[in-house]
Amino acid sequence: MAKLKRKAINSKNDGHDPPPKRVRSGKDSATTAAATRPRRASARNTDVPIVNNSTAKRPGHVKKLDKASRASSSKPSVRIASSQRSSSVSVEMEINRHEESEKKEKPFGDENDTISYWLMKAEPESRIEKGKDVKFSIDDLAKALKPEGWDGVRNLAARNNMRAMRKGDMAFFYHSNCKTPGIAGTMEIVQEHSVDESAFDPNHPYYDPKSRRDDPKWSLVHVEFRRKFPDLVKLKDLQRFAKAGGVLENLQTLRQSRLSVSKVIKNEWNFILSLVDDGEGSAEALHDAT
Repeated sequence: MAKLKRKAINSKNDGHDPPPKRVRSGKDSATTAAATRPRRASARNTDVPIVNNSTAKRPGHVKKLDKASRASSSKPSVRIASSQRSSSVSVEMEINRHEESEKKEKPFGDENDTISYWLMKAEPESRIEKGKDVKFSIDDLAKALKPEGWDGVRNLAARNNMRAMRKGDMAFFYHSNCKTPGIAGTMEIVQEHSVDESAFDPNHPYYDPKSRRDDPKWSLVHVEFRRKFPDLVKLKDLQRFAKAGGVLENLQTLRQSRLSVSKVIKNEWNFILSLVDDGEGSAEALHDAT
């Protein structure tokens, strides 16, 4: 049929009349139509694929299933994927609930919890500033009947360290700006940072006229006495272990000596305590082991 049509088109283009069409008999027409009409799947057997004659002879042609077969073959995989997603979500939710419950059960400062360590400096010897003595030693802290506010800090890095403190954190009490500087004992952070009201008091030695109540610039934390060392851990003792490769090589207070509130990592904290509890000889042995 396609050849007859092409010939008819060519004849028309050549200026000749097209050849007369062949008239088929009714029987021939019915036979031809039946041969070229695509087969329909039986309604009683929906699994028989419909084959398009125009594509049946292509190599590698994938036969398509009818809608009913495609639907029935895809449903199980959808159910499995949905089941897997539901299972994953359930496990994740259970893990999150377990972690949250552990956080609520752990008290601040628990030995199994993560706490931070600090070093905070104060002046143990009398010094008059604006008519007031700014002296504050570890003995003064030990005598306090309530948590002491660590006020008067006017350095942004030191302030940020105090804002990072959490209840239960521990700190070394460091005697500074005195004849023999060094670590005198330990204290605990018992109340997290709040506004330092001394910055608004014109009569306070550390009054700051640039600090506004609507946008407070300075903060303080409250601390409580925990221990006074029998002997001061002197600055020169700390410096001995701060040489290259030493356990106190990166101790922040030695690297930034003007910082009044500094960080202490756990192994530094433990090593300094060993200087007090085990004596210098044991501390040197610990240093060599590290």
